[in-house]
Amino acid sequence: MNGESDEARAIARIADAAREVLSASESLETFVKTSGDGSARALHLARLTAAVNELQTARGALDELLTRNSKA
Repeated sequence: MNGESDEARAIARIADAAREVLSASESLETFVKTSGDGSARALHLARLTAAVNELQTARGALDELLTRNSKA
């Protein structure tokens, strides 16, 4: 049953990453509407980029796990 818990953790990781992407996106949108500070904009974009990268990594890890479990 360890595989099931691994899958649950992988799905939870994806959900957390997706929430962070949404939060970072909303934060950037709010910032753009209220400010024009270029250096702060870069920080918001970096946060969004990191969140998207984590989401992609988490999805890849789940894909590998599911592939490995389907071959077992």
